[in-house]
Amino acid sequence: MQDAALAFLVFCIGLQLVGCFLHPESPPDETYLGLTYEATDFSPEQEYDYIIVGGGTAGCPLAATLSEKYSVLLLERDSPAQNFISEDGVLNTRGRVLGGIEWDTSAVERAYEWVEDSIVTRPNQLGRWQASTLNALLESGVDPANGFTLDHLQGTKISGSTFDDSGRRHGAVELLNKANPENLKVVVHATVDRIIFSTSKSLAATGVTYHDSKGTNHEVHVRKNGEVILSAGALGSPQLLLVSGLGPVSYLSSLNIPVVSDHPFVGQFMADNPRTGVNLLVPVVLPDVGVRVVGISKSGPYIESSVVPRLTTSINFIPFLGSLPPLINLSIVIIGGKVTRPLSTGSLHLISPFDVDVSPSVRFNYYSHTEDILQCGNAVEVLRNFLQTRTMEEYKFSDIFGGKDFKYLGPSLPEDPTDMDSIATFCRESLSTFWHIHGGCLVNKVVDSHLKVIGVDSLRVVDASTFFNSPGTNPQATLMMLGRYIGVNILNERAANDIHS
Repeated sequence: MQDAALAFLVFCIGLQLVGCFLHPESPPDETYLGLTYEATDFSPEQEYDYIIVGGGTAGCPLAATLSEKYSVLLLERDSPAQNFISEDGVLNTRGRVLGGIEWDTSAVERAYEWVEDSIVTRPNQLGRWQASTLNALLESGVDPANGFTLDHLQGTKISGSTFDDSGRRHGAVELLNKANPENLKVVVHATVDRIIFSTSKSLAATGVTYHDSKGTNHEVHVRKNGEVILSAGALGSPQLLLVSGLGPVSYLSSLNIPVVSDHPFVGQFMADNPRTGVNLLVPVVLPDVGVRVVGISKSGPYIESSVVPRLTTSINFIPFLGSLPPLINLSIVIIGGKVTRPLSTGSLHLISPFDVDVSPSVRFNYYSHTEDILQCGNAVEVLRNFLQTRTMEEYKFSDIFGGKDFKYLGPSLPEDPTDMDSIATFCRESLSTFWHIHGGCLVNKVVDSHLKVIGVDSLRVVDASTFFNSPGTNPQATLMMLGRYIGVNILNERAANDIHS
């Protein structure tokens, strides 16, 4: 009974973190809603300069940028985040890395600044738990102390956040406030079913078909020199390419999908950064929201921690907690280590070849590469040192004999730090995700260095599916930068073409 309760509780923790990150309780200023239309009420024009599929982390800044000079239709399914379990058995979320893109460093910096000016906050002060995290990381040897910085530096830092000091999260959707409202139409509850192609001269994307919440089908096209751009995420973009006929010939044929072009690497090299760590019940109330402090260790993994919100709604019915103090005086903290740049990869497969509302199946093959297990072991060592600090003493419970210890929700760290077998077992038992899924449309395999789909005109992919690795501590800022960066590049390309035409 206790094991089942623990398993269910850890499951709830995962759901709560997803809800915290993707569904803020206090929505920000939504002036962008003047651009938004319900798909059932929207009458699309026949043609647009750009059709963007997916209004997520990369799609919103991309749409806002392109609307500066061109007409843009942004199609967003706008359904709740879909929880799914990978073939590896890990709970994940379909929500909303970096490959061989040819970067202009100064343009990247300007794109980051464009994002930061809108939605990134600098904390006025750290909450109790985040301050403890900072002190424990430094005390355990994750140095130097880097203070506040947005850079990815070894040591312990206070970083910018999309959570403001009131606990409200500011997301990529707010970047639509920078759009030209005369040029941008955002259509929600619009699920794109297929990409439309033309083969009159060369293979080219000419538009998409989508359906609204009533099941009515619609078709829209791009103008000459326009593009269809997929920003549907690491699951959505490869899924849409496959159902549209771009993928391995034998695989598409086995599903009776008409082959448009042989693309053997669509849906391949899927990766997710494994998370290892511990969940602690602590005897204090912690109002902290979001992650403010990150430790980037010398051995590679990075460590961050957060407080689970709305504790009492999650665990007030768990039987084995009955002997503890009243739940109103407790909190749950999540302390996690990220395996960076995992070498283990997997693949994505369609469950339904004709219904895009059905999420694809994906296997990440976590820890199939020895190096990933070794890196997890490094993270375990950092976590062990972290928990052994004096800073963490106040978060232990006292027993009737005067001893003090942590109360774990889920597996505790292995007792013997030299036993690699038990460490590997812990890594697999504590395996979860940071939701940093990437791959499926890699650069130089599916798209070129400008993120154009190889062999297909007027079609790009701009999202984490193009990334070989998940960058930094969290890819969110990089994805928003990517949307802005590619958007500016497209504007510059068209301006140059107009001069020479």
